[in-house]
Amino acid sequence: MQRSTLIRRAGALAAAFASLVLVVGQAPAASAEPLPVTYNVAASLPYVLQPNKAPAGSNRWSCQPSAAHPRPVVLVNGTFTPMGLNWSVLAPLLANNGYCVFAFNYGATFVTTLTGGNISSIDRIDDNAAELKAFVAKVLTATSATKVDIVGHSQGGMMPNYYLKFLGGASKVGSLVGLAPSNHGTDLFGIVNFGYTIGTVFPALMPSISLALSFGGLPAAADQVAGSKFMQKMATLPDTVAGVKYTTIVTKYDEVVTPYQSQYLNGPNVTNLLLQDKCDKDHADHIAVAFDHIALQYVLNALDPANARTPVCSTVLPLVGG
Repeated sequence: MQRSTLIRRAGALAAAFASLVLVVGQAPAASAEPLPVTYNVAASLPYVLQPNKAPAGSNRWSCQPSAAHPRPVVLVNGTFTPMGLNWSVLAPLLANNGYCVFAFNYGATFVTTLTGGNISSIDRIDDNAAELKAFVAKVLTATSATKVDIVGHSQGGMMPNYYLKFLGGASKVGSLVGLAPSNHGTDLFGIVNFGYTIGTVFPALMPSISLALSFGGLPAAADQVAGSKFMQKMATLPDTVAGVKYTTIVTKYDEVVTPYQSQYLNGPNVTNLLLQDKCDKDHADHIAVAFDHIALQYVLNALDPANARTPVCSTVLPLVGG
């Protein structure tokens, strides 16, 4: 066999070997197992004693957004609830769908020394929004993205709108998706209005009534009472800002933000979605909506409308999800 032929064959073998090595080297990324997604409040149990643990799939700071999902998703938890508890289902679901996902705890300085951080999101909402602003800046720097999308639950669905309206967030956010958001405050099934009526008739009771209606004076709870000074400030500007797409996902069985219609936003760039209009088997309440396969599919649809899918209409239980 001629020497030139041997050289050619050796070169071909070397190229084949290099290709094999490259394929083998890439195999783990291509065959990575998806993260478990369990549509049940039990998914949050591992985070009960680890309030500062990020939910699975989130806070991978080396994550670079893809062309399909160019905006990282920032998850904003609700009042009293650390990030892992609130996002134990949605965070891995988003990660499995190719998103860079980020979550954080905020608003815990009021009781941090008493609870060790186990309760979050209870400081004044304008201060909480300032923490969101700083976190979004951190995410944008890490990912080199120009905008984020925000998904929030309860206070976490409303508070980002303060960031958009008053803290310059409009240029940093593509869309805001609210799960049971406290957009216009809550009257707690009319208790707020009834309490203030009693206070008007018996003025000496007003200080005690006001304290009770603000959950013992916790700042974020007080801010979310319908008619609070914070809500009055929010109402000085329109519900929405130009350039941001809004989606509210609401359940008529909400026992916290009432009446549930108060969660809807008004604006040309808004989609208000009532879960029971889509599926009469969905009995999710304020808590269960974060563990509801129907609600979370509509979150995915809001983030990527070009690939929207109709969720399967099947039973979702209050407090539990499904």
